[in-house]
This record gives sequence, C-alpha cells and structure tokens, in this order.
Amino acid sequence: MKPTLQRPTGWPQSLSSPVATPIMPSVVYASTSPDELDSQYEGRAEGYTYAREGHPNADVLARRIDALEGIEGGIMTGSGMAAVAAVLLGLFKTGDHVIGADQLYGRSLRMMAEDLPRLGIATTLADVTDPAAVAAAIRPETRLVLIEVVSNPTIRLADLDAIAGICAERGVLLAVDNTFTTPLALRPFEHGADIVLHSVTKLLAGHSDATLGWVAAKDPAIADRLNVFAVTAGLTASPFDCWLAERGMATFPLRFARAQETAQRLADFLGSAKGVKQVLYPTRPDHPDVARAQSLLHGQGGNMVSFELEGGRAQANAFAEAAKGVAFAPTLGDVGTTLSHPASSSHRALSAAARTALGISEGFFRVSVGLEDPEALIATFSAGLEAAQEA
Repeated sequence: MKPTLQRPTGWPQSLSSPVATPIMPSVVYASTSPDELDSQYEGRAEGYTYAREGHPNADVLARRIDALEGIEGGIMTGSGMAAVAAVLLGLFKTGDHVIGADQLYGRSLRMMAEDLPRLGIATTLADVTDPAAVAAAIRPETRLVLIEVVSNPTIRLADLDAIAGICAERGVLLAVDNTFTTPLALRPFEHGADIVLHSVTKLLAGHSDATLGWVAAKDPAIADRLNVFAVTAGLTASPFDCWLAERGMATFPLRFARAQETAQRLADFLGSAKGVKQVLYPTRPDHPDVARAQSLLHGQGGNMVSFELEGGRAQANAFAEAAKGVAFAPTLGDVGTTLSHPASSSHRALSAAARTALGISEGFFRVSVGLEDPEALIATFSAGLEAAQEA
C-alpha cells in the first residue's frame, strides 16, 4: 500500500477542555468550500483563514486587554511600534497634519520627525503638559494628537482631560499610548481618547520574552481601517508570543501592585540620597505635575522612576557598572528591575541640545522597577551612587 499524504482531519474530541490556552501556530486554516470561505470573509460566519489576518491566540489575548481597557475590537500587532505605525501610517495621507507630544518614546519621535514628513504628512511636537500649546498647534488639516499620559523618560503628566476636550471641540482624533500607565492606573477611553495603544512587550506581558503591541479605536470604522492596514502591512503578532503574553497577564495585577510599591520606596530613597540632583515620580510632592497625577492616576505612581545624577557620563558609567544585579537595558516592565540611560539609548538620535531641552542630561537615568526585595534594591542603588560620587 502506498503511503498517504492526506492531512489529518480535525482535533481529537474530548468531553473535557484544556485549562491553559493551547498554542495554535498554524499559518493557514482549511475551509470546506468556496461558499464557506465567502461566509467567513463577508462576516456571516466566524473562522480563520490565514494567520496574517488573525489567529486564535491573538484573539484570546486581545480580548483580555480589551476587558482591561473597557473596549471591544482591539487587535494584536507584532510590536508596540507596529501599533504606533498602524495609527500613524494606516489612517492618514499626504496633506494631513499630526501633532505629537514633545516627549514620546524615541522611535515614536523618529516616526514623527522623519517617516511621516517623508510621506507628505506634516507633524508638530507640542508640550502636552500645556493644553494651550496643543490648541495653538492645531491647524485645519490636523487629524490626530498622539500623547503618552506619563512621558518617556521624564515622567511628566499630560493634561489628558483638557486635551481631550480640545480635540473633541476641534474635530481631531486623540490617541493615547497607555504603556507606562497601564489600564490599572488609567483607562484613557474614559477620559475622551479615540484610540488607545500599548507596547504589550512591557508591563502587560512582563517577562521580556514576547514582543507585541495592541491597538483599539472607539469608532468601529476607524478600528476596521487599523485592522485592514495591519493585515496588509503584515504587522502580525506571533501565536507563541501571544500565548506567552497571555500567561504573563495572569499575574499582571500582582506584579503591578508590587512594583509600584517598591518604586515609591526607591523614589523616596533617591530623593534624599547624596549625589542625586533630582528625582521624578508622580506621587512625590516635588513632582511638577503632582496635582494632575493625583487627579488622573488617583494616587498611583506606577513602576517607573527617573532620576538625575550630579555629574555627567563618567558618573553615569560608574553608577551603571556598580549597580550589580540591575540589568542595564533599554526596556521596561520586566519582572526584574532595569536601568535605562536615554542619552545613549532611546533618545540617542536627538542632538545634545534637543535632549537638554527635554531635561535629559548625561546623568539622567530611567528605572523600571521590578519584583526584587525593596531593601536589596535600595542597597544596590546605594552602591551605584557611591561609585558615581567616587568617579
């Protein structure tokens, strides 16, 4: 008998169901007929066709994030920047104008400064702590304002409610990157946002082993345009990464609470430590936006702390080398604390003058606080500060 090459037809049947979500890595899904395929593409039946157009693990994860953000129809993308690209490249055309916060993630700033203008989409950066600056930047052709409520890396707070009111009055979309704050601290749709996005790679997934993004829109027509662009451009999320992130999200509330508590303690320690020029944490009385933080975040500060050493690159090198056990890495949201130096990583493409204007010096660090014992973490930072002073 000749061996058969026929594929197996279906899963083994079981009265019981798996407790953990199965991984579905299949790229393609078979239909029984052209009519059945039509029914799926035309929305009369549920089903999958090709993984670039959607797959079960992406849908399971997207629904979890949807529930946290209070929305339906969010989509997974291959990275946080893929979610940003879906918004900025998928919704606008030559002649349109987009406003961005002057303190965004470095690659978002690069897309605003270089990629959109190259495609004929004009851009303006504005200080989103000042609603009047945003209002002044709006033109007749302005289509969108993109902000992070808590800025990266200087931890300034956008005046979200005022900006949302301005955008609604002027007929401009408001998009919020909620990666830093997460829906446990803030749900932007409840404050007037039209589009919300995440780098799921960070706190939501939480283990630095999955690269993903998520984006959702309040208007179903805009959500459909985002999805069509993501499918066309191949901004596909990996099934395995979606599975990893879903597993990580099971502990997300616990991780967020622990990291936030430790971040407050670390910020208070740094605030009185010798050799520290300034500390930025939203709940501290000396934060420039503390009143806004209390209003928007309801007393929560999150897991991100930024601080500035006295001195420059020599002190920064000494600190990073001596802070043993803290990963010096340009990321955030991991179970372990990570230390980032924006001048040499996320904002290195900016000129020294541009970084100075944003408050980013050679002695400036951003800390993503993880799950370590707080006293042990403070001891590690003490060792780093001693080394910086000796330098």
